[in-house]
Amino acid sequence: MIKKILVTGGLGYIGSHATVELIKSGRTPVIVDNLSNSTPSVATRIKQITGHDTLWHEGDLLDLAFLKTVFSKHEISAIMHFAALKSVGESTENPLRYYLHNLVTTFNLLLCMQEFAVNKFVFSSSAAVYGEPENLPVTEGSQVGTSVANPYGWTKLMMEQILRDVAASQQNWHVTILRYFNAVGAHPSGLLGESPKGTPANLLPYVVQAAAGQQEHLFVYGDDYDTPDGTGIRDYIHVVDLARGHIAALHHLDEIDGTAVYNLGTGRGVSVLELIDAFQKVNGVTVPYKIVPRRPGDIAISYADPTKAQRELGWEATLTIHDACRTAWQWEHARKDE
Repeated sequence: MIKKILVTGGLGYIGSHATVELIKSGRTPVIVDNLSNSTPSVATRIKQITGHDTLWHEGDLLDLAFLKTVFSKHEISAIMHFAALKSVGESTENPLRYYLHNLVTTFNLLLCMQEFAVNKFVFSSSAAVYGEPENLPVTEGSQVGTSVANPYGWTKLMMEQILRDVAASQQNWHVTILRYFNAVGAHPSGLLGESPKGTPANLLPYVVQAAAGQQEHLFVYGDDYDTPDGTGIRDYIHVVDLARGHIAALHHLDEIDGTAVYNLGTGRGVSVLELIDAFQKVNGVTVPYKIVPRRPGDIAISYADPTKAQRELGWEATLTIHDACRTAWQWEHARKDE
C-alpha cells in the first residue's frame, strides 16, 4: 500500500481536507505549501482532527532546488498535486501569471519524480477543461479544449496533456486526473474550511461573507443565461466528498496503466440563486445580493456525470448542497469565535 504521499498545497482548502482523509486512511502526508492562500495554523487544526502531527515544508514549487530537498528528505511514494492559482477572473486579467505558476510548478514536480524514481501521481484538474459543454451531463469523454473559456482552464488542460505525454514516455507510470466540479462546504468539525484572502473567487465563501456582513452585497454575475432562473448552474460538490475521491483514486492507482481521467461531482446542477436560497433557509440568515453583468470567461451550465468514478473507484458524493451551506456557516462562526 502507498504510505508516504507528497501533498502540494496541503494547507489549502481542498488539500487540507485531503490530508485529513489521507491520515485517516493510514498514510503519511508530507505537505509542501507556500502559504499564499493558507496559514500555518491549518497544520495544528489537522492535528486536532486526526491526532497526528503533520509533516510540512514551507516553500514554493517554482523553486526546483527547494523541491529536490523535500524529495531527498522523504521517501515519497506518490504525489497529490493541489497547488495552483485558481481564480477564473484573475486568470483572464493576468494570464501570464497563471501560465507561469501552474505549468512550471508541474514541470518541477515531474522533474523530481523522474530523478527520485516516483511514478504515481494524482492530479487536481478541473471541469473548466470542458469549457461550454455541448451535452449535459458532462462525461469524461466529452470534448475538451474547443471552448475553454479562460486561461485557468487552459492551464489545467495543458497540464493534463503534459501528464499524458510523460506517462506515455515512461515505464510503469500511474497517473490519475481528477476533474473537479465546484468544491464547497467545510469540515464538520468546524476546524477546516475555505479562507480566501481578499474578495473570494468562489461563490459559497462570497455568500458566507455577505451573510456575515463582511461584504455589503454578493454580486451575482448575470441573470440572463439560458437557465431556468437566468443565473449560472454548476455542480457543487462538498469538499469532504472531494477529498474522499482522492483517497479512492490513490487506492486505485496501481490498477492504472498510464493515465486515467475521472469526474468528481454530484451529477446535479444548482443555480446561483438556488444556492443562495438554500444557504438562507438552512442557516436562517439573509444574503444581500445584487445582479450585475456577466464576467468574462464564465459559462452558463456545467454539471458532471460521475458514474465512471462510481463504477471504477467505488466512490460517490453523499453530502448535499444543504450540508455544504451548513458546514460553511459553521466554519465561519468557528473562526469568529477564536
